[in-house]
Amino acid sequence: MSDVFARLVGQERAVASMRQYVTSPVHAYLFSGPGGASVRDSVISFAAALQCPRHGCGECEVCRLVLSEQDPDVYFAERSGVAWRMEEIREAERVARRRPLGAGYQIVVIEDVELSTTGASPSSPALLKSLEEPPARTIFLLSAEELPRELDTIVSRCLEVKLRALSEADLSSILVGEGAPLDTALRAAQAANGNLRRARVLVRDADLAGRVAQWRNVPERLSGSLATSATVAQEISASLDEAIAPLQELQDEEMARRSSDAREMGMRAVANRRDVEAQFKREQRRFRLDELRFGFSALTGVYRERLIENLDASAHGDARSEYRVGASLRAIDAVAEANRRLSSNIDESLLLHDLMFSLMEF
Repeated sequence: MSDVFARLVGQERAVASMRQYVTSPVHAYLFSGPGGASVRDSVISFAAALQCPRHGCGECEVCRLVLSEQDPDVYFAERSGVAWRMEEIREAERVARRRPLGAGYQIVVIEDVELSTTGASPSSPALLKSLEEPPARTIFLLSAEELPRELDTIVSRCLEVKLRALSEADLSSILVGEGAPLDTALRAAQAANGNLRRARVLVRDADLAGRVAQWRNVPERLSGSLATSATVAQEISASLDEAIAPLQELQDEEMARRSSDAREMGMRAVANRRDVEAQFKREQRRFRLDELRFGFSALTGVYRERLIENLDASAHGDARSEYRVGASLRAIDAVAEANRRLSSNIDESLLLHDLMFSLMEF
């Protein structure tokens, strides 16, 4: 690796900004971008560059510690629920006021800061206060997939680093470069929605094509029977369990690598193992949501194909096709509504059963 930013493929503009920022850092940065846009990797790379005497050489012990998430002066705030709680933000502020143990900075990483604006008691005011009164040797690194209006004041206190989703061409090129066959890389890139991490999981997944077919076959299988719709929902839920397996395998490899690195540095175990395991669990949950959204996209594609076919038939005088056009539009709306409900933390099984029941009519 030439330096700590070398792994941020396809993020040239953001990397150029980070190289500039690291030479004269301010107290807070906000990294934003869609899911899978290397946001977490960018945060960690930038943290390493901030701590490194050579601004991120990628070769020294400082870089190695930060990149392996073993640096005691780089703190990853931990969220226990769907939204950030006030006490969790206050704990991050407490850590922010510590003096760094090394020659660098005390770095506090708070991910998904958009979730500080939600919940019964939003914690964004506490976060704002922390950003307004930072100790001299503390730097906050925040990240978010979305920047709702409620975050405007927090955004104004930070320098922004904006990351982009990768194109299918970018993803397939990276995967081929990492040893994947071209056809497998293309299939994974198409299903990854710009998410490199997801693409790296999917390229290991021999069942990907089968899950695509499963979703596309849903309309043909829904016969109007409640029992059939329940069966389809249960089968999809089971396939989601199977889809997680390649991710768990990748995470096991990463944990083994972290353990090996820790032993080489004279440590008995990974220093922040519980935090890493919690991060892995959150990643598995996000992966399931991404897999559902991917399935909804495939299902929407089928109904759109039907819509176009029936619009053409209707234009040529087929009266029955007018009804089918309406049915296709209502089915697309039903899938879109299910996709919106995903963000409300609804039970996955209930969501699938409701959707299949709705689609029986179309």
